[in-house]
Amino acid sequence: MVRTIKKAEERRSEIIEVACDIFLKKGYEKTTMQEIIDGVGIAKGTIYHHFPSKDQLLDGVLDWIVTGYMGELEKNLANLQGNSLERMQQLIIRGADHDGSKDEMIDHLHQPGNSGMHIRLLAKMVTRQAPIYAKLIEEGCREGLFNTAHPLECAEFLFSAVQFLTDMGVYEWSRSDLERRIIAFPELIERQLGAPAGSFKFLHELITTQDDHSQQQG
Repeated sequence: MVRTIKKAEERRSEIIEVACDIFLKKGYEKTTMQEIIDGVGIAKGTIYHHFPSKDQLLDGVLDWIVTGYMGELEKNLANLQGNSLERMQQLIIRGADHDGSKDEMIDHLHQPGNSGMHIRLLAKMVTRQAPIYAKLIEEGCREGLFNTAHPLECAEFLFSAVQFLTDMGVYEWSRSDLERRIIAFPELIERQLGAPAGSFKFLHELITTQDDHSQQQG
């Protein structure tokens, strides 16, 4: 069989895309490196040249997913108008929008065999998103809209809370448990940022809508 010769970066990207598809559908733990090798159609030495272990390959997959999301986030940020609070509100809303392909990915991530992959992805998302929102918080402090001495830490805390505590794939809350947290989040965020009351009230509807959408998909 004649193998196609590809540039290293192109081959690496191909391995990541195939691995991502198999990890999501079969589960990370149940997937073998040989299945990925067969899926890409490469020699064993090639995959281990790029990724010495399955864990390192998973890390590459997660970075690829997050980088794609961050590209969309930064594109959205460049097109926003208004003060820092208004742009933060718009950015959060746009970041929550997702198409059918992302729905499928989220559904796969919520499968039991993907729990470890899911947690690591959420952690990477928080780490990459926080600095962008921290800059908006810093700007808001200069504008008199926010009042905090720790913009980055605030952003990390807020996104960790929202990403993890409202994710039904992480916590198996009852509907009433989730609702209590959704009600509390806007006030807690406003207090932490020193933002005007009601600034983050929109989060209640946003998170509720996302949860309803997830329930329908399930």
